[in-house]
Amino acid sequence: MLEGIPSGKTRVLDLSYTINDKLVPWPGDEKFFEAKVNATIEKNGYFTRSFWMLEHYGTHLDAPAHFPPGKATVDQIPAKKLMGPAVVLDVRAEGAKDADFQLPSASVEEWEKRHGRIPEGAIVLLRTGWATRWPNALRYRNQDAQGKMHFPGFSLGAAKLLIERKVSGLGCDTMSIDYGASEDFAVHHLALGAGLYHLENLADLSEMPESGAFLIAAPIKLEGGSGGPVRVFALLP
Repeated sequence: MLEGIPSGKTRVLDLSYTINDKLVPWPGDEKFFEAKVNATIEKNGYFTRSFWMLEHYGTHLDAPAHFPPGKATVDQIPAKKLMGPAVVLDVRAEGAKDADFQLPSASVEEWEKRHGRIPEGAIVLLRTGWATRWPNALRYRNQDAQGKMHFPGFSLGAAKLLIERKVSGLGCDTMSIDYGASEDFAVHHLALGAGLYHLENLADLSEMPESGAFLIAAPIKLEGGSGGPVRVFALLP
């Protein structure tokens, strides 16, 4: 697959949003991104900027340390865990009917009946179709009159099964691995506590096959970070 990249035989999908000040922040985050020009071609002969941003903004990675009992910070995640076979669980139909849909463990088992047992080290992505709402904050957050968000996520049962399969990470095209209305972030506590990481706010997953793709997640190597921006690439045969 790697040999086919230069010739175009292997497709490379970028599953990350471009970082700027127009992305959808978590409710309550008033400041999330700022960029400043430090030098210009006209004045200095070269161009540089400095920037400030939240660790959990745009397409980002949650390190285990983000929620207890997780311990590892983003720089402590072994590089080999940041790449692996992509498993795509499609819940677009279910999410269209019920914005609070939580992927049951039975759906994971159904995927395995079609494609075989989920391999150790896989990165499991939940395709909800929510990327079609990006970057409209009202539609993407889908908040009700009380401010509670509504979008699909993983159930606790599905997360437990995937941990048993020894996957490396969970990903989604929504703001959170937990469904939007969650108040206890149970999946965050469970999965991060088991040493997994999360990829949140992934871009359009519509071209991803349910199996057969290979994923590479390259987060900023920020010492002590609870997470950070991540560039995610999918290699498709």
